[in-house]
Amino acid sequence: MFTVLFRTIILYFVVVFTMRLMGKRQIGQLQPFELVIAIMISDLASVPMQDLKVPILYGIIPILTLLFLQTIITILQLKSESFRKIVSGSPSLIIRHGKLDICELKKQKLTFDDLMEELRLKGIYNINDIEFAIFETSGQLSIIPKTELIPVTRRDLNIHIAQDFLPITLILDGKINKSNLEIIHKDDEWLKNQLKENKIMDINNVFIGVLDTKNRFFFQLKQNKKGDVV
Repeated sequence: MFTVLFRTIILYFVVVFTMRLMGKRQIGQLQPFELVIAIMISDLASVPMQDLKVPILYGIIPILTLLFLQTIITILQLKSESFRKIVSGSPSLIIRHGKLDICELKKQKLTFDDLMEELRLKGIYNINDIEFAIFETSGQLSIIPKTELIPVTRRDLNIHIAQDFLPITLILDGKINKSNLEIIHKDDEWLKNQLKENKIMDINNVFIGVLDTKNRFFFQLKQNKKGDVV
């Protein structure tokens, strides 16, 4: 019993020491190779704790080896941009000048609902209010709002700003969301009129159609593999 206790304590401090030397990134900000190393370290530490027949050094040595490997990879990333792109990848531009890059969205396996959730968490509700949205290699979404929409404090304006309602998706990948139409007390005819006003003849060509927080109909057409609008 005491053997298990001491082995657990030793391995705990070894893992803490190793993770401390790996840097101060939070779990959600780890690069792919760092996340793999973190998972492997946890597995390696659990084996000597569960099986007393396995020498404790069989857990410590691989953990320190992974620490050494992570340090070498980090140094190489600092020295070589090409190596950094191979290991960590490159940031992806998801939104450019208020328009979605649908091809890049699909490439990153990011759904429209996931994207809208990320935007809402950052206090942004309308896609056309964004100049650039960058999907970082760590999985974080960086938002650059349009210049005229850069937020100022309410104290500066001396006014009260209220959010009337959340944006609601009416069309997604050419399909009408009838339940959402009912929520805003609109029908198919109203939606067809919105499409006609924007010179859209075929709803199947619409990737997204959203009623934003300013009661404006925002849409974007589908793109082909080259990124051209269908």
